[in-house]
Parts: sequence; C-alpha cells; structure tokens
Amino acid sequence: MKTLTGALVAMLAGFAARDARVPVHAFPLQGTWTLVAADQILPDGETARDYGANPKGRLIVDARGRYSLQIFKSERLPFASHSKADGSADEFRSAVLGSSTHYGTISIDERAGMLVFSIEGASFPNWEGTTQRRRYELDGGTLRYQVPPRAGGSVPISVWRRVE
Repeated sequence: MKTLTGALVAMLAGFAARDARVPVHAFPLQGTWTLVAADQILPDGETARDYGANPKGRLIVDARGRYSLQIFKSERLPFASHSKADGSADEFRSAVLGSSTHYGTISIDERAGMLVFSIEGASFPNWEGTTQRRRYELDGGTLRYQVPPRAGGSVPISVWRRVE
C-alpha cells in the first residue's frame, strides 16, 4: 500500500509540475508610462518644445518587450468638417506633424546604454520595418531617451514617467 501511495503522490507532483507556469522575469520597462516632455535639442544646444507646451502621450510595454507608443501635440487643429476624410491641407498637416505613433518590440542593450526599438508599424511609414537605437537613462520611474537626429540636426528628446 505504501508503494501505491508513493506512486500516486509522485504522479500528482508530476502533473502539478507540468501544469505550473514558468515565471516570466519582468522586463525593466514593463508598465504604462505617461509623457512628461517631448522636446528637441537644436543644433546650437538650445532646448525647444517639439510637440507644443502640453504634449500628451502614452507608452505601454509588456513583460516581453512588446510596446505601443503615442505622442500628440495638444495644439493640433481640429477638423472643421468633423470628418477625418474631409480635412483641409492645414488640418492634415497639423494632424500628421502633431503626432508620432509606433509599435513593435523594444529591448535594452545595457552595455551600450541603448534602447533598441524594432518598429513594426508607425504613423511615419518610413520607420516601419526599421530598428532604431536610442541612448537612454532610466532613473526609478523616469525614462528619458534621444531619438535619432533629424535632417536639420535637431535631436528629439522624450521623457516618460511610469504610472503603473
């Protein structure tokens, strides 16, 4: 009887081990982040607002490094027609230049101090399918990184605060 009980306990333990979830180590950027600043460093070293006085945005990162990022200029022109398809040239320009959205996967190259964005989809189609490396600082609940320099030489800076 003791042999049968031992076998039963071993079998149940085997089933429990098979069904146990393997713990996933949390990705350091995992969570929901809100935009604090979307500025740019100009070629002369001055800092200027890039998305207006009160930009808004959200960055969501899961445990495996999948992300979704949105940045919006608060001062975008509303569409007078209330129809996305019937905007004026100025309304379309304001909507496009006043927003930046993309999603994909993000990883950290700790040795180089870089975030690595593998961009799957973006509001700027030229970024789709690209990989961008961005110098970053993570200080507690604040993430700050530099976007690659623009053609005119300015360097966008994004600052995020963790909310979850």
